[in-house]
Amino acid sequence: MLFLGIIPARYASTRFPGKPLALVHGRPMVQHVYERASRVIPEVWVATDDERILRTVESFGGKAVLTGAHHRSGTERCEEAMRIVSLRLNRNFDVVINIQGDEPFIHGRQLRQVMECFNDEKTDIATLVKRIDNKDDLFNPNIPKVIVNRQWQAMYFSRSVIPYLRDVPQDEWIKHKLWLKHIGLYAYRSRVLKSLTALPPAPPEQAESLEQLRWLWHGYSIRVTETDIENMAVDTPEDLDRINRMEFPEFEG
Repeated sequence: MLFLGIIPARYASTRFPGKPLALVHGRPMVQHVYERASRVIPEVWVATDDERILRTVESFGGKAVLTGAHHRSGTERCEEAMRIVSLRLNRNFDVVINIQGDEPFIHGRQLRQVMECFNDEKTDIATLVKRIDNKDDLFNPNIPKVIVNRQWQAMYFSRSVIPYLRDVPQDEWIKHKLWLKHIGLYAYRSRVLKSLTALPPAPPEQAESLEQLRWLWHGYSIRVTETDIENMAVDTPEDLDRINRMEFPEFEG
C-alpha cells in the first residue's frame, strides 16, 4: 500500500501569521514536522500557497508544491497536492495522510496508528482521539469531542460536551472518563479524498464549524483510533514561547 503524507502549510493566519516558518528550537516549525513525518512515511510533501514556505522547505532538502490560495480547508489543499505529486512522480497513492503543520513534535506512533487503520479494506477515512482527563479540555469549545460506536466509527463530533451526563453535577463529570477529544490527524483513501472535496456544505458542519461533519452528513464513515499521547500544537505566539522553553523531545517512532 502506497502512502502519501501531505503537510498543508498556509502563511496567512489570523492568530499567528507565518506560523510554519516560526523557529522552534532554532529550526522552522515546518521542518520539524516534515523530518519527523518522513521517518515513518516514505513520501512526504508540504502543500503551501506561499513562495516563502516553498523556498524554506526546499532549502532544508524537503519537497513542496504550490497550491491555490482559494482552499477553504487543509483537506482541499491535500487533494490538489495529491494530484500534483501523482503527476510529477507518475505514481498513484492508495492513502493520503493529512499531517498538521503546527505540531512540531508529532509522534511517529500516531502516524502508524492511522496508517494501520487501512489494513481493514472497509476503512475510507481514519483519525485519532485521546481520552479527556481534565476539566479545561472537557469544557473548551475549541477542543472538539467525538462519540464513537462499538466498532470505533465516529457517530458525531461537537464543540459541546457530548455525551451529556444527566443527573451528575458537572464538577464530577471528569471522574467518569467518558469523553474523547479529537486529534486533527486525518488519513483518506485517495478515491475518497477526491469525493470529499466535491461535497456541498452540511447544516451540522455550518453550525459547529467542523468539516468532518460534512463527511458524516453525506454518509461517509470515519474510523477512529485512540492514542495515549498528548499533542503539543502551536496556535499562538504564546504557545511557541512555551514550547521553546521546553526540553526538546526525542522522536518517538
